[in-house]
Amino acid sequence: MPHRTVYFNGRFVPETEARVSIFDSALMYGDMAFEMTRTYARRPFKLREHLHRLYGSLRLLEIDCGLSLAEMERITLETLELNLPGEAADVDWQIMHDVSRGPLDVYRTAFPEGLRPTISVNCWPLITHMGGFAPKYASGVHLVIPAQQALPAHLVDPKAKTRSRLHYQMANLQAARMGAGRWPVLLDPDGFLAEGPGWNLFLVKDGELLTPEPRNILLGVSRATTIELAGKLGIRVHEVNLGRYEALCADEIFCTATTYALVHATTFEGQPIGNGGPGPIFCRLLDAWKQLVGIDFVVQARSYAERLPAWESQTP
Repeated sequence: MPHRTVYFNGRFVPETEARVSIFDSALMYGDMAFEMTRTYARRPFKLREHLHRLYGSLRLLEIDCGLSLAEMERITLETLELNLPGEAADVDWQIMHDVSRGPLDVYRTAFPEGLRPTISVNCWPLITHMGGFAPKYASGVHLVIPAQQALPAHLVDPKAKTRSRLHYQMANLQAARMGAGRWPVLLDPDGFLAEGPGWNLFLVKDGELLTPEPRNILLGVSRATTIELAGKLGIRVHEVNLGRYEALCADEIFCTATTYALVHATTFEGQPIGNGGPGPIFCRLLDAWKQLVGIDFVVQARSYAERLPAWESQTP
């Protein structure tokens, strides 16, 4: 487990030296945009799409990071290249972008070099994320509705991916009290299904896909990819308001996110979905995902699970 390298405020430094000030607006307000991209076969998947969303979030937050999107892309690829030799050739990576407006002006005397945005790009081996996640590809996940609701767009637009995510954390804590390993689905203020903490939701009914309308959700890159693949497979997709009733009557339910692509739900609010296993539409989309990215990421995750204890026991 060698030391990894991070791009931090214009320099490449060891990750142990990348430190955000206690006076940073990210700490004071959660005032930070971020993106998480992953690689498949060590190549970033849809990096441009993630960066476009990052820069959209920065525009909404009124943060000028001082780098063009093309410059950020170049820095990202360079950061990844610096870290690739540190792991086996079959280990894929998480790529994280974090950008805040920097320290607050009231603390400017603590920064004689001047105030500037805080920018970091770091890479982390996905063996930890996917090794722990691997069993869920077989077991599925159990979805519940917590008391915590999604934030409505008229308060904070959920299309911006920011670190102000206390509502996600509250939903996770509430779901955990409902049972170990429960995944929360947040309702929007009108009582419709919105999203999970960092993932999107799909229902299947009569061979067609249903997914919450975009009004009160993060527009996930994996969500868009799934919709695109469904179109190529001839599966109709509807973005509509969905409630508990539609979920309980669904033939299949599954979740999408950058790290794991997609995973099926076994139960919703304690009731089984279909026969509890992966449904036919989900399986078609899973195969299409594997073909698109060029690797069987389910098999990869199982390999990571076997190797994870030894990986974690290494001394940096």
